[in-house]
Amino acid sequence: MPSIGVKLYSVFFKFMLKHRLQSRLQAPENDASGGTFGVTSRPAEETAAAANPLFTDGVATKDVHIDPVTSVSVRVFLPETCLNFPNAKSRSGAPLLDQNRSLTRRYSHGSSENSVVSGSNGVIVKSVESNLRRNSYGGSVDDANLKSENGTYRGYNPVGRGSRRLPVMLQFHGGGFVSGSNDSVANDFFCRRIARLCDVIVLAVGYRLAPENKYPSSFEDGLKVLHWLAKQANLAECTKSLGSSKGAGVDLRRSEGNWHVADAFGASMIEPWLAAHGDPSRCVLLGVSCGANIADYVARKAIEAGKLLDPVKVVAQVLMYPFFIGSVPTHSEIKLSNSYFYDKAMCVLAWKLLLPEEEFSLDHPAANPLVSGRGGPPLKKMPPTLTVVAEHDWMRDRAIAYSEELRKVNVDAPVLEYKDAVHEFATLDMLLKTPQAQACAEDIAIWVKKFISLRGHEFSY
Repeated sequence: MPSIGVKLYSVFFKFMLKHRLQSRLQAPENDASGGTFGVTSRPAEETAAAANPLFTDGVATKDVHIDPVTSVSVRVFLPETCLNFPNAKSRSGAPLLDQNRSLTRRYSHGSSENSVVSGSNGVIVKSVESNLRRNSYGGSVDDANLKSENGTYRGYNPVGRGSRRLPVMLQFHGGGFVSGSNDSVANDFFCRRIARLCDVIVLAVGYRLAPENKYPSSFEDGLKVLHWLAKQANLAECTKSLGSSKGAGVDLRRSEGNWHVADAFGASMIEPWLAAHGDPSRCVLLGVSCGANIADYVARKAIEAGKLLDPVKVVAQVLMYPFFIGSVPTHSEIKLSNSYFYDKAMCVLAWKLLLPEEEFSLDHPAANPLVSGRGGPPLKKMPPTLTVVAEHDWMRDRAIAYSEELRKVNVDAPVLEYKDAVHEFATLDMLLKTPQAQACAEDIAIWVKKFISLRGHEFSY
């Protein structure tokens, strides 16, 4: 059974959540609007963690707004391993990363031997020392991904040789569609942990919340981020091609002035961290609670889009205690309807806040993955899907049933069930540092690496 502390915190959590949900349900229609440009304005309910471009705990972060019309944003979590060049050695035999750090230290002490220049895709450190201008992989130090004077990583030339490419993971936070954020302290901690363990670039999606933004706003926001990722990859490739073509002397029938226009246009739109280190062909979706519903929706839309999303390819998804429900109750929905943190009554209320009144149904395609006539691609085309469930979560049975349906059509869809665990046991603020939460993150990393490893499926249960 959960500890006494968990039980007491659950009582307080449910009291506060019920008050928030009811107050929003009773709010006048004109108060529950998206506001100017669709941006949701509401008092802060969770403490936000500031973005930190330093490699704190081995991960640097930054915030990027991807849509000028709405409040959709992503927080980028970049692990420090992107700076490692396992096969690169300096002429002295020392690892290239140590050589780069040495150069950065000299710059930070104000040596006149080094200067900072602004490139089309970020800030790079240039050195006039001839013995450091070339390294073993054939590129100049300008190509290496160096930090600035205070250790802040800003992202560098995506066409540089030697940069390490990491898989990209889109993460969708929980909160019943009506609360939570991608920059909360709890979500920041969880994403840092996942970025380190899985060795991936995590994009935590800040989607629009209900009731200010009804369905399908939050779901479309998730898909919008996936399309943005594809656009970033294509812009970076265009910049790389333009640079290579010019260097090779290919006549592209463009004046030098036009080249400057093209380079400036591309640079203004490219996110340098992703351009330098992202590998969108190894994309994983991870959804927490209601975020799992969004992740599953995005996965289905990615299948429908097919090559239109190239080079992005969703290779796997992780559904952590998904927010599934249905009109015909399962065994767990009957037995555990008053379970910890999110009971059934409050979840039904959350669905009422999300779905337009004329569309409200517990068998809505967004709520029930097993409803007949759901539409979309057949289940056999779904990506490998890991489902995480908790013993004391009333939504567990429907998530397990969905996984069983995937396995019936030969989709790799294991279920990890954690004993004595509650809904959001691995992502809730007070439970993040428990051994069970750490073990869950490690289990996710083991499974995910089967599908993102460049060396094949060397990890398996």
